[in-house]
Amino acid sequence: MSVNKHDKILIIGAGLCGSLLALRLAQRGYQVTLVEKRPDLRRARLDAGRSINLALSDRGLAALKMAGMDEKALAISIPMRGRMIHQQGRDSFFSPYSGNPDTAINSISRPGLNALLLDALEPMNNVSLHFEAPCIELDLSRGLAKFEQRSSQTQSDQKEPFEIHAAVIFGCDGAGSIVRKALQAQQKEHFDFSLDWLSHGYKELSIAPNSEGDYKLRADALHIWPRGEDMIIALPNLDKSFTVTLFMSHTRSPHGFDHIKSEGQIRAYFEEKYPELIELIPDIIQQYQENPTGPLGTVKCGPWNAQGNALIMGDAAHAIVPFYGQGMNASFEDVLVLDQLMDYGVCPWSELFEQFAKKRKKDADAIADLALDNFHEMKEHTADPIFQRKRAIEVRLEQERPEHYQSKYSMVTFNPELSYHQAMTRGRAQDKAIEQLLRQNKLNESQELDDQLNLIDQRTQNLLSQIEQNN
Repeated sequence: MSVNKHDKILIIGAGLCGSLLALRLAQRGYQVTLVEKRPDLRRARLDAGRSINLALSDRGLAALKMAGMDEKALAISIPMRGRMIHQQGRDSFFSPYSGNPDTAINSISRPGLNALLLDALEPMNNVSLHFEAPCIELDLSRGLAKFEQRSSQTQSDQKEPFEIHAAVIFGCDGAGSIVRKALQAQQKEHFDFSLDWLSHGYKELSIAPNSEGDYKLRADALHIWPRGEDMIIALPNLDKSFTVTLFMSHTRSPHGFDHIKSEGQIRAYFEEKYPELIELIPDIIQQYQENPTGPLGTVKCGPWNAQGNALIMGDAAHAIVPFYGQGMNASFEDVLVLDQLMDYGVCPWSELFEQFAKKRKKDADAIADLALDNFHEMKEHTADPIFQRKRAIEVRLEQERPEHYQSKYSMVTFNPELSYHQAMTRGRAQDKAIEQLLRQNKLNESQELDDQLNLIDQRTQNLLSQIEQNN
């Protein structure tokens, strides 16, 4: 049995991953049905009044380019060339993401990008779109999915079930994936699953434009207020506002979401930790009280495929915390990798899915671990003097020796030729090498660049050799 262009494909979940997958498979000539449980965000304005921002970087752009959507996405993005670190009680400073001035990550609206992909799908004759249709039954062995049709235009109790038979079922339905649950139920003890909740949650706030209708902060930067256990980040929007996200423990007393609730508690917290934000967000107390608090967690699981006809991708297979800005990029890269594997030759769907899972699982686990690493780095280490010296050395090396040096962040974010696992392994060793050399006073900013490179490379290679020996 081989991949057949006449096979009907069902994709459950019309978020970013599912929409891009549907677009690419339709471009390849497949008959695709895309079903989403939520209303069509282009018409329902699910996120009205809230700009849910993402950081689109090179891996995601490579996948969008595959589908001819990269330029359209960049047209609704804002490039961010580094971090603006807002230190407590000290001056702020700008830390570039790379020594290459042309590199940037791009702030983009989630619903805006999702709408862009759905608009591309809408006119295609071989695509069928269904919204407000939650999956209520899934039989992978028969390739049968049952949905409940709801409509915001009718009474809420008016439900019309319908069935879809498909040769192939893709689960792109997020961290709470019903397709993953079907895989788990089918394979029972042979299915590994873990959901690790972070001790921190998040709450979104917003910085409005100033009285002149312009940005209140530098627009080409991702802004970070690191405060040890807590952290705030802010990303620019096209309307000159900033989307602000507060990351804070749920339970830690007295600075936790469970403890900070009254107007006085909220004011006291921001006056102590983020006095600048009180000026930037005059209604910060109201926003804090009215906007919901969301959880953060990491999903790891496997196998991602079963029956030769089902595969989970994106957050359904590997949901991660947002601190490396790679969740969407990793999901898009899933689509790119699958597409590349389809180019290698004709094979059964079952073999294609096995190849995909084997290739991506290690990388998905790596970016999940890196995202947790970056959480601690952003909230604690960005203001640390050793970290700042390390970044200064790295930026100079990337500026003047780009052919010889890339930071871990650059390897992950700007070098899609390296897998996440490769970037993690080398990047972690490289970070450890530089920090060791700085603390041992064997590396300093006054040394010749080539001497710095030799010291870093030698120590990195030693650490990599130790890792290899221990594995």
